[in-house]
Amino acid sequence: MNRPYAEVIGDPIAHSKSPLIHAFWLEKLEIEADYRATHVVPDDLARFVAERREDATWRGCNVTIPHKIAMLDLVDDPGEVRDSIGAMNTIVRDSEGRVFGTNTDAAGFYAPLAEADLTGAPVVVIGAGGAARAVLFALARAGVGPVTILNRSPLKGAALLARFGLKGNALPLSATLPPAHLLVNTSALGMKGQPPLEIDLAPLPEDAIVYDIVYAPLETDLLQQAEARGLETIDGLEMLIGQAAMAFELFFGRPAPRVHDAELRERLIG
Repeated sequence: MNRPYAEVIGDPIAHSKSPLIHAFWLEKLEIEADYRATHVVPDDLARFVAERREDATWRGCNVTIPHKIAMLDLVDDPGEVRDSIGAMNTIVRDSEGRVFGTNTDAAGFYAPLAEADLTGAPVVVIGAGGAARAVLFALARAGVGPVTILNRSPLKGAALLARFGLKGNALPLSATLPPAHLLVNTSALGMKGQPPLEIDLAPLPEDAIVYDIVYAPLETDLLQQAEARGLETIDGLEMLIGQAAMAFELFFGRPAPRVHDAELRERLIG
């Protein structure tokens, strides 16, 4: 009998730590299942979903760059993710064979900020892709102050501000960083194999938080620059593990054993 499995898909995908995370939890819970990484290019996404839909051993997949928005047109949307976040990062095949999408990025992103008081706080978000949508959704719920989006296309950033009812500005990546209590990089800039994120953090106040969702490398140039200034930092593993835990329960029917987070983090860094 074939073992049940889930996977992470993207283009590129070799950098993904999701297989390590899910394999760790499967081992701890002694669940007989697998989790793998699968390279899927945009032109093959529809075929991939159609094939997996017919596979009874497939439990679903995590979705990374660049498929989070395209997935909206390929699977069911019972939670109306299209109208809220507008991007899917988790696809599930249930016991009835139905395939639906949801988003665990927003909650995964916000978890390490839960103790921070962001009400009315000015925020800068770099990027305007699928991950940015989840981040902006969470920030809007947190009641943050003006949001500045830095993106190659300011028009795309402005559209996202309007979508989530956020006041602020959309500026090109080359713009000077405005003072902000929280800076979040949601783009692939600074990721291994991608162009660097060139930004001057000097305008940030001493109590600012710098959050980079990139996790390969874990210690990005952005975080190094922030730490050199003595700013509080949050790395990409925080969001990655948080969103993965919610997806794990959807795939395998049991909560992720978060009591082992310290051990998991050591394994991921090693």
